[in-house]
This record gives sequence, structure tokens and C-alpha cells, in this order.
Amino acid sequence: MPKVAAKNVRLKRAYEKPSREDGTRILVDRLWPRGLKKEAAGLDDWAKGLAPSTELRKWFGHDPKLWPVFRRRYTAELRQQTDLLSSLKKLARQGPITLIYPARDESHNEAVVLRELLVK
Repeated sequence: MPKVAAKNVRLKRAYEKPSREDGTRILVDRLWPRGLKKEAAGLDDWAKGLAPSTELRKWFGHDPKLWPVFRRRYTAELRQQTDLLSSLKKLARQGPITLIYPARDESHNEAVVLRELLVK
């Protein structure tokens, strides 16, 4: 199976304006971003099934000290979502996709982990 090109998987905060370069825009959070109107989001898909479980999300709380454990646990959760992950990989092989996340922390969020798994 061909690899996913790293340049095909981008990350962007939900509150940043959509652009043509984004390709297919996919929200990868279980919750809708606070205060964001659906029209302004410019999403093509909302992949709730690829978001961290509610328990994991609440436990992590975007605490950078918990990042290594969060990454490991979330990766384990993602590996259980083989069909959804395969669909996302197929889409990323066809052209650019942008994983949309609402978190303020651009380095410690679910989209970072998901991107790593897709381009591995």
C-alpha cells in the first residue's frame, strides 16, 4: 500500500480561515469548536470517530506534561478504528487534506498524533 505523503496532511486550527490549499477539511474533535459557525468552518467532514474518547480527552485536558502518555493512549485508540483510518489514508493519498482542531496548543493536540499516524 502506498505511503501518505507528509505534504498531503496539514493541520489547522478551526478558527483560522479556510483556504484553497487546505484541500479536504476534516474536523477531528468530538466537540464542535466553541463560537464557530458552521458556514465559517468550511468543513467537508467531521470525523468524530477518530477523535480521542471523552475519557481520554478529559484526562489529558491539554496538559503538556501528560502529552507522552496521551500520545500513546490516543494512538492505541486510533489503531482500533481501522476502517476510519483507512478511509482517511486513502483520501490523503489522493490529494491534500487538512485536519482541523479547536485546541489553542498547536503542538499538543489530537491532530498532531493523527497526522503522525497517517504519514508514518
